[in-house]
Amino acid sequence: MNETASQPAEDQDYLDRLERPVPAGEDTPRWGSDVVAALLRDLDIPYVALVPGSSFRGLHDSLVNYLGNRDPRMVLCLHEEHAVAIADGYGRATDSAIAVALHSNVGLMHAAMPIYNAWCDRVPMLIIGATGPVDAHKRRPWIDWVHTSRDQASIIRNYVKWDDQPASAEAAVESLLRAHQIASSAPFGPTYICLDVTWQEEKLDREVAIPAVSRFAPPQPPAVSAASLDAVMAALGNARKPLFMFGRVSRGEDAWDTRVKLAEAAGAAVITSIHNPAAFPTDHPRHLLPVCGEQRSEAEMRLVEESDLIVSFDWMDLAGYLRSCTDRSQTQQPVDTTVVHVSLDSLVANGWSMDHQALPAADINLLAHPDSFAADLLGRISGTGVMPADGWDFGGPHWTSRLPDEPVGDRDGCMAIGDFAMILRRFGAENDATFVRYPLGWPRAASRFDHPLSYLGKDGGAAVGVGPGHAVGAALALRNSGRLVTAVLGDGDTLMGINALWTASHLDLPLLIVVANNRSYFNDELHQERVATARGRPAENRWIGQRLTDPEVDICAMARAQGFEALGPLCGHREFAAALEHAAETVKAGGRVLIDARIEEGYGTDFGL
Repeated sequence: MNETASQPAEDQDYLDRLERPVPAGEDTPRWGSDVVAALLRDLDIPYVALVPGSSFRGLHDSLVNYLGNRDPRMVLCLHEEHAVAIADGYGRATDSAIAVALHSNVGLMHAAMPIYNAWCDRVPMLIIGATGPVDAHKRRPWIDWVHTSRDQASIIRNYVKWDDQPASAEAAVESLLRAHQIASSAPFGPTYICLDVTWQEEKLDREVAIPAVSRFAPPQPPAVSAASLDAVMAALGNARKPLFMFGRVSRGEDAWDTRVKLAEAAGAAVITSIHNPAAFPTDHPRHLLPVCGEQRSEAEMRLVEESDLIVSFDWMDLAGYLRSCTDRSQTQQPVDTTVVHVSLDSLVANGWSMDHQALPAADINLLAHPDSFAADLLGRISGTGVMPADGWDFGGPHWTSRLPDEPVGDRDGCMAIGDFAMILRRFGAENDATFVRYPLGWPRAASRFDHPLSYLGKDGGAAVGVGPGHAVGAALALRNSGRLVTAVLGDGDTLMGINALWTASHLDLPLLIVVANNRSYFNDELHQERVATARGRPAENRWIGQRLTDPEVDICAMARAQGFEALGPLCGHREFAAALEHAAETVKAGGRVLIDARIEEGYGTDFGL
């Protein structure tokens, strides 16, 4: 966990709600699974998200009756996808791993998609699977056979950092230590350990040693050499318009402050992306444009074209992004500008997943963590007294000054998405909100980030249905932090994962869900329109097979069934603003609210920015 990610103090009422503790069992592990539970405790894993399963019934008993259901606590879920998404949301907020327990091959198959999503987002996660007896002689008829597979991890091996299937309690010690170390080493990612039910339920006739886990901590990420820093300093010295692109960076406040000081000291303009968590204050004079999104604005392309030095701090899809800004003839040629690329991401590229994106051209290519590089570079600039570049004009009106003061006004039975987004922008500023995520079509200019926990990013695997789980995981991580955890979700994402919200009610976690409801899989409506237009066919038929109507889904009723207060459907911006005010009071008092907000169909507007 980084130096400032939120880890609120425990309170006994909360721990009792989580799952009532029981008297602690023996001090010495007596069963194979007791060793696993003891090691999870020693690793300071606070939670295990799970759906119960017979393949890890031994571990379940050890968590309850050996540890006394104290750390790690069980986070009970209604579906394995939600268990992984909750761990993903927790990791996004804290840069640290919790555990997930998955029931044999069937639970793993359920969970495969959100595991891929966590992989693409480089989120730390310790996944514990299980299998029926590997020894066929010990299998019960039918059930142990269908819950056993020869190489279970092969289902997900292409999108985890490491996996293992230890054959004894002794072997499990090293497997879990290694899995935790690898998951927690940058670039982060999920790891998977499959436990054989046979040795989990083995009564130990020997002592199984658990070493001091502090000796197996993850290593510090590599830093750049002095020669590399010299090369970057020389490039900065020759630049009048350096552009810093802050991408995948940590949640730490110290690292946030370093990025701000570095941009100021170097005279750099800054851009950030809505794909990644908050990396730099959007209202800062150096943040010259709204956060970058799916499409390039003319102002964005001009900014990139005018820059004479580009420094990428682990910018996701650097090659594709720069080409889309400068290669207007679509020749797929790299940019001519001098590029410094700082990233560890090449360490996890493989031949199965293309999430590594296009290969970026870089004049100075540094295998280092972007935060450690930023600190080293700031120290070098401060130590040498180098004058900052002077080519950019940071004195003019900031782009935020051109945001609308008055609402566009409501449409037929719904509010304009621009009004919806601007109301949420003000809400976030007034309530220290952590926006877990935004839906497709979010107006980028409505994004206001003033803290590393202002926003936790999109889902890197372009998954659907993980948003509710991410929200619950973030709420679990940020309880008692003083931040108002708010997830703005699309209706499709909500409907696919809404029963993840039950876990928030079960744990009594404060949480606000706002559903941007256009009653359609609208992103695909636009795809159908493009295809029909290209083929000379009726574009007005784009809605067929897309609209969630006849009947409309009652999202509020579904939320109430999960223990949430539900407001809506709300069709006007005034009633939406009033509902948010009420929701803030409720959530700050410890409650949970879902708001069904009816918005106009389409991507809306970026207010001419």
